[in-house]
Amino acid sequence: MTIQVGEKIPQATLNVLRDGVQAVDTRELFGGKKVVLFAVPGAFTPTCSAKHMPGYVENMAAFRERGIEVACLSVNDAFVMGAWAKDQDVPADLHMLADGNGAFTQALGLELDATAFGMGLRAKRFALYAEDGVVKQLHVEAPGEFKVSAADYVLEHLPAG
Repeated sequence: MTIQVGEKIPQATLNVLRDGVQAVDTRELFGGKKVVLFAVPGAFTPTCSAKHMPGYVENMAAFRERGIEVACLSVNDAFVMGAWAKDQDVPADLHMLADGNGAFTQALGLELDATAFGMGLRAKRFALYAEDGVVKQLHVEAPGEFKVSAADYVLEHLPAG
């Protein structure tokens, strides 16, 4: 079942590439913070690279001004996420989260079966806003769409203050 507004982010371990692969616990990522988590079906894929990631990179200052951390999630390994971060000039404070086996994505109930495209299990395209680990907003794209998870849309819909 898909996570709902008002529910706590599930506990899981994700990976990041910082001086090698490092494990990061979702409690550490979300606890006591305001966080926008956006997910892409795959690093280096067309919409993700041409529109989704660039929107967040371009708007990082606006998120920072509001005291909001930003994280990108993909069902890829940490090395792929690290290479994509370099390719996209991702700032160091935009967390590139690798959910290699899709366990966290499945715990959120936001998995996408892309086996018909040879991509296996992936994350749906979505964005969520959480405060202290509790989901306050959830924006899940319809198949083939790119609207409600875009950085501009998320910024427009964040609570004031």
